[in-house]
Amino acid sequence: MSGSTLQGTGIGRGIAVGPVLRMPDPLPEPDETPSALTPDAEKERARASLAATAAIIRHRGERAGGSAKDVLEAQAFMAEDPTLIDDVGERIDTGKTAERAVFEAFAAFRELLLSMGGYMGERATDLDDVSQRVVAHLRGVAAPGVPDPEHPFVLVARDLAPADTALLDLSKVLALVTSDGGPTSHTAILAREKSIVAVVGVADALGLADGTEIVVDASTGVVTVSPSDEERDAAVARAAELKAARNAATGPGTLADGTLVPLLANLGSADGAADALEKGAEGVGLFRTEFLFLDSTSAPTVEEQKTQYVRLLHAFAGKKVVVRALDAGADKPLSFLNDAPEENPALGLRGLRALRANEPILRDQLAALAAADAQTDADLWVMAPMVSTVEETRYFTALAREAGLKTAGVMVEVPSSALLADRILADADFASIGTNDLTQYTLAADRLLGSVASFQDPWHPAVLKLVGEVGKAGQATGKPVGICGEAAADPLLAVVLVGLGATTLSMSPSALADVRAELSRFTREDARRFAELALSANSAVEARAAVTSAAATTE
Repeated sequence: MSGSTLQGTGIGRGIAVGPVLRMPDPLPEPDETPSALTPDAEKERARASLAATAAIIRHRGERAGGSAKDVLEAQAFMAEDPTLIDDVGERIDTGKTAERAVFEAFAAFRELLLSMGGYMGERATDLDDVSQRVVAHLRGVAAPGVPDPEHPFVLVARDLAPADTALLDLSKVLALVTSDGGPTSHTAILAREKSIVAVVGVADALGLADGTEIVVDASTGVVTVSPSDEERDAAVARAAELKAARNAATGPGTLADGTLVPLLANLGSADGAADALEKGAEGVGLFRTEFLFLDSTSAPTVEEQKTQYVRLLHAFAGKKVVVRALDAGADKPLSFLNDAPEENPALGLRGLRALRANEPILRDQLAALAAADAQTDADLWVMAPMVSTVEETRYFTALAREAGLKTAGVMVEVPSSALLADRILADADFASIGTNDLTQYTLAADRLLGSVASFQDPWHPAVLKLVGEVGKAGQATGKPVGICGEAAADPLLAVVLVGLGATTLSMSPSALADVRAELSRFTREDARRFAELALSANSAVEARAAVTSAAATTE
């Protein structure tokens, strides 16, 4: 493979050079030899290891903080799931060892989650990691995980479990390369949060041998194997340039001609407010409220919700804060909302559809937001998830205004709302484009399914054309159009999105510096020219290549 290049999807704009170090292979499958212990003894072993694993994962989450903490907390709950524990016990009653029973029970649960798809399908990878850790604890061996050599390295893996990614030693990990996953996988999201150079979805990554030097270029998604001296020197120089540009770019998001493009933060709880402000967030473009509802058996009260909203709005006093109403449904089952199984949850009762079917929950959330708004000085905007029709827009905005909220908008995540954006914006105060779901629905490719990860690319001209439709509608109606999907965190794509009519960009706080630096290099005219180039391409690869080439010759 020496001298060759591999293609994947880059996360951010970084570049790194270093030797490959592969993740160790997973533990072998426990054999089916009957247990020599009594069922009660095996059950006690299983219970102890499940509890210990949950505690270890939870401790790692506390140390990691940020969104990693939320992900790891969800993993810990998996090890404590009563249904799963009962299944383990039933298998032990048939004579199986604790190791085999855990392996089989987790494998059955995994297949169930995969069949559900969407958010629950994504949990399958996390479940594999928990299973491996429990079996390792039962065997008294080290849990599989990130190696810890004395030297810096590029970590190569099939994919990374959240428990591994959360505690990467950033003084040693130069970059990540995975064979699976797409731009919205946990590996990609956590790589952005920690500002790690990463290229995911590299088909031949597992063929890289330990010790092989590679260049990982996230801006192009290219991994160069055994680079020449010239290639290595160019990569090192580029890394230095990027670091200097990142450090030099401060203040509001601004194009080279002075056009302001506010850069906002995506947050999952008020705990991330201080970090976002420190990294230069000019407000919040997406506040996910799911943390208030998940893992609950009943919806939180108005007062409970208000307390959390007040915390957030106080932190961003005088700044814009866009809060998304609860985005849940069959793909994120909530017993009090909609936990009925569906053949295809991504196309089912989710987002605003689920809220509308349970209107009291939506009304309580809007009431809590209005009460928090009355006590604080932030500029509160509220939006509905997964709006697909004009009628849904009118329904949500009417309820929001009835609750006393001044600014009500919608998320554009499906092609129908993009194509009808002019009519939707006649009723909504603003639109915010969720590029993750918009890409999924435009290209009919589950954004959490590794086998179709190559389709999950927001650079695709079809996706960009829909973004452009919303941008035109925003300009025609005088309404703001934001981007809050992961596409906004891709610095060069962010420029293209501005050229398509986006007026604000919202992203993980760690991506703000790179996007700010990239915007400062180009004028609005450049952005529009790049957008036309991307739209005229026939594929995501062609679009990215055309704009990258044009940007390299534009200064």
